[in-house]
Amino acid sequence: MATQLQPNIECSPEEWQARLDLAACYRIFDHLGWSESIYNHISVKVPGEKDTFLINPFGLLYDEVTASNLVKIDVEGNNVGPSQYMVNKAGFTQHAYFHKHLGERAQAICHVHTTATMAVCSHKDGLMPTNFYACNFQNQVGYHDFEGVTVREEEGERLVENLGDHSILMLRNHGPVVMDKTIQGMFVKMWALQRACEIQIATLSQGNPEIVPQEVVDVHQRDISVMQSQGGAGVFDFEAWKRRVSRIDDSWRT
Repeated sequence: MATQLQPNIECSPEEWQARLDLAACYRIFDHLGWSESIYNHISVKVPGEKDTFLINPFGLLYDEVTASNLVKIDVEGNNVGPSQYMVNKAGFTQHAYFHKHLGERAQAICHVHTTATMAVCSHKDGLMPTNFYACNFQNQVGYHDFEGVTVREEEGERLVENLGDHSILMLRNHGPVVMDKTIQGMFVKMWALQRACEIQIATLSQGNPEIVPQEVVDVHQRDISVMQSQGGAGVFDFEAWKRRVSRIDDSWRT
């Protein structure tokens, strides 16, 4: 049974929790400097529903996003929720295709234009095994050549093909798409990717980098997977940052 949790917002408790987490995620991204004016997107599938997801209202800054003003749309772009805001077509086209075709793998998705990640996406060698965080992602990242702004549905098939069985797709000359089964897992993956890219840029500015051998990368990834399982797949990280942004401004909860 739907529960009235907020004026003009009637939804299940599960959807409301997804709205709260997604709104908090937008505030965290903004706090960390990962927002891009009113552009870019974080989306999450609506629990218990088929082919519907939540995404930011086009025209709002990330620090204006709240649980109740998130837009609920289906994979065809129809607004199926109470919000009267529009959705940026670039966000809908890309995110909808992933949500529709990847299922559980893409419950939560973000696409960003941070300086560090865009710079690495624009480097001919992409993400290199030059630092601790970058080693997390070796052979676990797909690459997709730049085709212009992602508003054409027919590009979706190539996006999925180039993603392969990975959960990160580096759009060359553009920026990354990061996805996961949970919003917490997506967040911590994005955090580590951002750090990897920042450190790579700083390292390359010094000249020739020290490349970590593949056999060491393999051991690193084996051991890091054990450590990550102890952290609740990003749950601890995400909750910590929710506390931080809540101390600054908890209006995302409305």
